[in-house]
Amino acid sequence: MAEKQYVELYEQQRDVIMAHAPQVMNAVRDAAFERFCREGFPSRKVERYKYTDMQKLMAPDLGLNLKRLDIPVDPYQAFRCDVPNLSTQLYFMVNDMFYGRGEKQEVRGERIALPEGVIVGSLKELSSHLSPLTSHLQSDYNRLAGADGDALTDLNTMLAQDALVVYVPCGVRVEKALQVVNILRCDVPLMVNRRVLIVAEQGAEVTMLFCDHAADDHEFLTTQVIEVYAHQDAIVNLYCLEETHAKNVRVSNVYVEQQAGSRVNHNIITLHNGVTRNKLDLHLCGEGAECQCYGCVIADKQQHVDNNTLITHHAPHCTSNELYKYVLNDASTGAFAGRILVQPGAQQTSSLMTNQNLCSSDQAHMYTQPMLEIYADDVKCSHGSTVGQLNDAALFYMQQRGIPQEEARTLLEVAFINQVIDQMELPALRDRLHYLVDKRFRGELNKCRGCQLCR
Repeated sequence: MAEKQYVELYEQQRDVIMAHAPQVMNAVRDAAFERFCREGFPSRKVERYKYTDMQKLMAPDLGLNLKRLDIPVDPYQAFRCDVPNLSTQLYFMVNDMFYGRGEKQEVRGERIALPEGVIVGSLKELSSHLSPLTSHLQSDYNRLAGADGDALTDLNTMLAQDALVVYVPCGVRVEKALQVVNILRCDVPLMVNRRVLIVAEQGAEVTMLFCDHAADDHEFLTTQVIEVYAHQDAIVNLYCLEETHAKNVRVSNVYVEQQAGSRVNHNIITLHNGVTRNKLDLHLCGEGAECQCYGCVIADKQQHVDNNTLITHHAPHCTSNELYKYVLNDASTGAFAGRILVQPGAQQTSSLMTNQNLCSSDQAHMYTQPMLEIYADDVKCSHGSTVGQLNDAALFYMQQRGIPQEEARTLLEVAFINQVIDQMELPALRDRLHYLVDKRFRGELNKCRGCQLCR
């Protein structure tokens, strides 16, 4: 069984893991280990994992950097993401280690300072001294994730040794997006366990952009757990973009808790990958909370992308809108399972879930399962899904006007995906993604100009 190697690893290396990790993370580590031993990896008989074989994915015996050895790369010199006019606050994580320059950094020759009170940094470093964040670290770290009972989350909690922490105090608006470039870098096959904690206090606003890249042509197995706490009237925009390679396995679990009047936008885009399994659990706990959840997938060859979402309405007068789109070519596989759960008392709920898919080859497979579970009688909820191929009439129409068939197919596929890209609120990022999506469909290498990592 795949669990055995991780159980033995933890039992043998527990002291090493804890010696290089903060007390906040160590405090919940043994409990996660006990749950993991009891439950093990979910089989495909488990409803939320029926489309991805986790035992197979987690079976490879890969190395881990438990002693936190420095990776020989300066990401600020090696990686220069040239997104015109985006002007983000730029940070890096090499594997699961945070590379930052404190609250001030130099990007493109410009000195940038975060607003007063905003904290972005390593949990290990932050927990070593008192700060306004201390109480949140103690009360919020692993609160959502630990209550889930998910074996992949527990595995991450067992093995993760540091975390990226983002804290925005009451009433503070971070005008520039915080861009975190996750770089997979190693000379041998590697397992990476990445952790993120985001706290937006009452009335705060922050935009996060996570970009996943692989710098080396080796096998990588990444587990990622992100916890987001959006307090009353807070606004959190969370964008995740994956551009890795065929040897990368990525398992990401995102947990979001929203209080009254808060607004969360979650947008996930998979352009290049090997096997990807994304899970989103979002809880609308306060009256009047809103969430917008968008996702798009472009896959070909043997790629596999599985998105699983659960949006739970706990309070009345909350709104959720969900749209996921897939374009599958060759022998790729896509899966979407979305569930809207309306709890008793969550009256005046408004919820919409849509999954639309194009299978552009006879070998592509798409599994779709939208679900509603409602325990309140005054709600407005709907869901639907479609799986189809490109419209023959539209292709014929375009060819009649001199557009070659392959170009016509590309234009239709780009237009199909752009509905999701257009939901992004960062104009420069939106324009850049339109460009990358077009290049992706044309089979061209997508590499930011100025990036030295993949040379």
